[in-house]
Amino acid sequence: MPRLRFSEDMDNDMKGSLNMARDLTLGTVQAAYRAGELTPTALIDALLDAADQRGHDPAWITRLTRGQLQGYLDRLEGESPDTLPLFGIPFAIKDNIDLAGIPTTAGCPAFAYVPDESAFVVQRLIEAGAIPLGKTNLDQFATGLVGERALEAYGVPGNAFDAERVPGGSSSGSAVATAAGQVSFALGTDTAGSGRVPACFHNLFGVKPSLGLLSSQGLVPACATLDTISLFALTADDAATLLQTLAIPDSRCRWSRSHDFALHGQRYGEPPARFRFGVPQEARWQTNADYTVAMHEAITLLESLGGERVEIDASPLLAAARLLYEGPWVAERYHAIRELMEKNPEAVHPVTRAITAGGATPLAVDAFDARYQLAEYKRQADALLAGVDLMLTPTTVAHPTKAEVAADPIGVNARLGIWTNFMNLLDYSALAVPVGFTTSGLPVGVTLFGRCFDDLKLLSLARALEATLSLPLGATGIARPGAGRMPPACDGYLDVVVCGAHLEGLPLNHQLVHRGGRQIERTTTAQRYRLYALAGAPPARPAMVRDDAHGMEIEVEVWRLPQQWVGSFLSGISSPLGLGQIELASGEWKVGFICAAGALHQHGPATDISHYGGWRGWLNHSAATSTACA
Repeated sequence: MPRLRFSEDMDNDMKGSLNMARDLTLGTVQAAYRAGELTPTALIDALLDAADQRGHDPAWITRLTRGQLQGYLDRLEGESPDTLPLFGIPFAIKDNIDLAGIPTTAGCPAFAYVPDESAFVVQRLIEAGAIPLGKTNLDQFATGLVGERALEAYGVPGNAFDAERVPGGSSSGSAVATAAGQVSFALGTDTAGSGRVPACFHNLFGVKPSLGLLSSQGLVPACATLDTISLFALTADDAATLLQTLAIPDSRCRWSRSHDFALHGQRYGEPPARFRFGVPQEARWQTNADYTVAMHEAITLLESLGGERVEIDASPLLAAARLLYEGPWVAERYHAIRELMEKNPEAVHPVTRAITAGGATPLAVDAFDARYQLAEYKRQADALLAGVDLMLTPTTVAHPTKAEVAADPIGVNARLGIWTNFMNLLDYSALAVPVGFTTSGLPVGVTLFGRCFDDLKLLSLARALEATLSLPLGATGIARPGAGRMPPACDGYLDVVVCGAHLEGLPLNHQLVHRGGRQIERTTTAQRYRLYALAGAPPARPAMVRDDAHGMEIEVEVWRLPQQWVGSFLSGISSPLGLGQIELASGEWKVGFICAAGALHQHGPATDISHYGGWRGWLNHSAATSTACA
């Protein structure tokens, strides 16, 4: 399906293209803004037109009108993507997070109130140029992983891929709206998996930040000591941009924790060339066939990126998970809505009411018993993580139908949280990552998790995973920008274009592999080069020369090399070869092997082998000729 495309007739053709199919990733939208092909007003009008055409949409509780949105558009006058990092980017807000002047319901009309100011993270987004389109549906009071505990007054969202499947909860509406191409990203919350399970069910990245990294000021609590606002994003790059925009300490939030990623040497971009990842014993996964396949696929992909699998006994993780609903933390949920539970219990969804009512009875001694037990599980779990760089687990174990949840609402919900419930209890960072689709077309994914404040490390590795796959954006069917290609190298790495004996499987390739290099792309140069076989003693060496008038495309590979090894690699390159800038067929320029000017024939006449298409083609021809002569 097409990405954002616009003709010169901006006002009319913009809307038509947007209503047809939308790539709303941050980079695509902002590129259209910079090119003058799109304006925030045109984008918002198109999204509102599409919403009007859909009619009632249970993914939303409140959608802002054009009049309510005008103020946000007016704020962007005189600004651009160069002055505001989220200029004109549309987003949605889970309806337990405050937006000034708009009711916050937490999925319960009897609880609703109108806040005077926006939540800290919402205000940060608005100040960065983002435009809130409204408030999304949820499992009432953020209690549930199924997305089926919404009131009839709002409707129950259907999964964006299959309306008979649950959307996942509690951040159901945020996931559906993002996956369906209605917004660029959405805010959710995550206490026990509410930001990861719906992300998994919608082919999205679901960021469960380290506790306190994002302010929870302006959030209706579920379990205040365990809550975090979460992020739904279409790509890893989008998720990283949002996280770094929002990870600011808030002096008004009692749970806020300061962490400067740059100060701690953490950058988003390139994962380590070598790393160890823990995986629970397969017998403990409890996944159905589809989610078992997803785990094996993720393991293979991580190994291909330089990862070493380490089998882990996940017993302390799973034991900690059971504490969340079997222990006294349910009392926190009761505390959050105690007044409503005591004065108007019928206003609470029946399943939510049944779960929360248990929080009225635990004794203080029960809370301390559980806290001590959790400390022991934390000690054991931290010891496991000390031996690896990160962990890989299922996000969830299956994707149930709405009928299955209706038949067993609490049991099915509990199974969905097997691999999510322990994360905040143990103070870990986590990220839901899409990895593919089932034969029936439903998305499947896995979770990467690590120590507190490992958020950017997880996103960097997820970015590399994303680049190896060709998944569409959410449920839109639109191709992911750059799908199947590794992202550009960031600090600490250099991309090197090779055209001869350094190609994979050829005699000098070990010089790259032994230095931690890895191939990220097989491609060709722009149609502006000639390839020669240099004269002289073996081994045979190629020389690539730019020829704008008579050039051809030449087959090459791009290898990514840690910069600490670039010097020793260069020292092994003999004259007349060297490194210079090479133009690829994509239009990108990268460092690669070229021949020094005027040195092509210094050891004798070089042979033009361009018509073979590349060094391998010439080698194959030479081998075939030798065999025929023999």
